[in-house]
Amino acid sequence: MKLDRGVLKRLPKVLLHEHLDGVLRPKTVIELARSAKYGQLPAKDPEGLAGWFHQGANQGSLPKYLEGFAHTIAVMQTEEALERVAYEQAEDLSRDGVVYFETRFAPIFHTRQGLSHQQVVSAVLRGLERGRKDFGISSGLIVCAMRNMDVSLEMAELAVDFRERGVVGFDLAGEEGGFPPKKHVEAFHYIQRQNFNITIHAGEGFGKESIWQAIQYCGAHRIGHGTRLIDDIAVADGKAVKLGDLAQYVLDKRIPLEICLISNVHTGAARSLAEHPFKIFYQEKFRVTLNTDNRLMSDTTMTQEFEAAQDTFGLSLEDFEKITINAMKSAFLPYDRRCDFIYSVIKPGYAKVRGSLATK
Repeated sequence: MKLDRGVLKRLPKVLLHEHLDGVLRPKTVIELARSAKYGQLPAKDPEGLAGWFHQGANQGSLPKYLEGFAHTIAVMQTEEALERVAYEQAEDLSRDGVVYFETRFAPIFHTRQGLSHQQVVSAVLRGLERGRKDFGISSGLIVCAMRNMDVSLEMAELAVDFRERGVVGFDLAGEEGGFPPKKHVEAFHYIQRQNFNITIHAGEGFGKESIWQAIQYCGAHRIGHGTRLIDDIAVADGKAVKLGDLAQYVLDKRIPLEICLISNVHTGAARSLAEHPFKIFYQEKFRVTLNTDNRLMSDTTMTQEFEAAQDTFGLSLEDFEKITINAMKSAFLPYDRRCDFIYSVIKPGYAKVRGSLATK
């Protein structure tokens, strides 16, 4: 039974992979640019600006996709701007049926006007906290280090410093080619020694070696994207026939893959939705989750990601419930809170939608 967009929107959703600087409302970008006296926006009206971001991102290239962030980061240089963006993210996601989300960003990009890393993180956490109070949506913040910068240990220490105030994990992001995760191994060893959470962008712009390093050198608990894990799987007639050692390890250890379908097509990580390895991963029972990555750049929502998965791979209500529970199991939250979300929010939410569909 095909679910319409209204039903998909009502489903409780868990979002683990979304970038704070990739989710601004176009109107907000324009207003923040005005107050920051930033005159380099490529369009003056929200529709035109939204179109520019989407067109720039949709070129099948990760470096091209990343170019739009120059503008969003430029207008996110004050505590007020950072707090507002985080607050609006919580509002927009709550309207889309998201019950828990983790947002990530690189504090180092937001210090151009003299803010300290601590001020930057505190401002974002304030926005998320206000969002929690006003919209009832829970969230966690992930601090990103950048592959091409040598501040990863400092960022790891920053993440741990804020773990009692809402930071839930540590990530490594940015251009993959030429910047292997193992160059940042000291930062990840620090995080491991602090018993903290690790997710790493890997296997999006580079091959399976990137995923292997992220897990075996850096101790990743989750993999951001992980699309190229398919390179370690022998496929015939649309089915997996043999898993390589790495793919088998990821499957056996239940390492979650933070899949971002629409963004993966835009960055060239997948040639098309139909050719996305999600289908093989899901068939083989990998712990896959569905995510938005950057709603502004990819002109997407969680509802649209669900819709794309339904239209392309034939996913059912049961599949979406399983994927949402997978995501909650994989969240960087204490075990009891994850269980509580699954049994008090997600399962009752799906039961309610199921009930309403049965009475139609």
